[in-house]
Amino acid sequence: MEKMGLTLFGDIYRGKKVLVTGNTGFKGSWLTLWLQNLGATVTGFADTVPTTPSFYKANKLDESITQVWGDVRDVQAVNKVINDVKPDFLFHLAAQALVKESLKNPLDTFAINGMGTANVMHALRDVTFDCKAVFITSDKCYENVEWVWGYKESDRLGGKDPYSASKAVAEIVFHSFYHTYFLNHPHVKVASARAGNVIGGGDWAMDRIVPDCVKQWSNRQTVNIRRPKSTRPWQHVLEPLGGYLLIGAALAGKKKEIHGESFNFGPPANQNYCVEELIGDLAKYWTHGTAMKLINIEEDKSFYEAGLLKLNTDKALAVLDWQPVLNYHETMKFTGEWYDYYYGDKVDSAALKEFSLNQVMDYINAASKKNLQWIK
Repeated sequence: MEKMGLTLFGDIYRGKKVLVTGNTGFKGSWLTLWLQNLGATVTGFADTVPTTPSFYKANKLDESITQVWGDVRDVQAVNKVINDVKPDFLFHLAAQALVKESLKNPLDTFAINGMGTANVMHALRDVTFDCKAVFITSDKCYENVEWVWGYKESDRLGGKDPYSASKAVAEIVFHSFYHTYFLNHPHVKVASARAGNVIGGGDWAMDRIVPDCVKQWSNRQTVNIRRPKSTRPWQHVLEPLGGYLLIGAALAGKKKEIHGESFNFGPPANQNYCVEELIGDLAKYWTHGTAMKLINIEEDKSFYEAGLLKLNTDKALAVLDWQPVLNYHETMKFTGEWYDYYYGDKVDSAALKEFSLNQVMDYINAASKKNLQWIK
């Protein structure tokens, strides 16, 4: 994407074939939109559109990409799409991403997050074309011992619940395949990325605070808040996506030494706000009624949920020159304004896509003021 004289990621994605697994999900669909506007030809691989509504459908991304339907647990389907597309870049985001769902269906969670990652890496073993692959897991992959400082990429992996453990498994699979098959692979370069507490317009997943609020408010219904004082390091979806794109560009460019490395992406250490504060700030941008009157505090401690988990992002800063762009209040503005626009009267997909792209451009313009390496 070039606008106002700006070139992103060394223009590395222009004209390239990019395969995105899990492209119909919240993060995957935003990444697809951004890649298209970097000039990439995108193929998506997913088993379904996970929510109704969805960012993917609302922006009609299915009309501008090649969509392949398949299950990441199906090794033959994964192998076929990779060898059919022969992508220059692959971003693996296909996952079971919900804590409550992992408690109901732990075997599916381990199969999708663990074996799904193994299937993608297995399919890459024998390719004869150049491919740079970025594997996205989660901040939950770390063994959370409830300390107050950020976890580094070298800290122990683990997880007390199936979701967290499945993300640790995905990272273990990644490093096992790297050392066994990709360390000296002539065509494939890989890296993994860890991020969490991502918010932004277009997320309608179950049991997430922002989607819960906007879904209830849009129907003039009360939203029940189970843990109002829980504190999280919230970040806008475009922040880690910029990091993933930067990893891909680095693998293809002058920083090939990051092959096999993992990177954290998160907000500044002091950007921690509780759920109650987040809802109040989100409500400021809701113009379709009085949102603050539709909030009910109803604490629920019926299932295990990790306490505060922060990431140390020093490695991403030192090696990739990545740093977060938006502060908390800007993050809430981007998020709140997107949903408010979506739920406005007679907003068609073309207008919504333009609005979404304008948010990407606003993010890029904000990033340009920080003189970051990926934007010139």
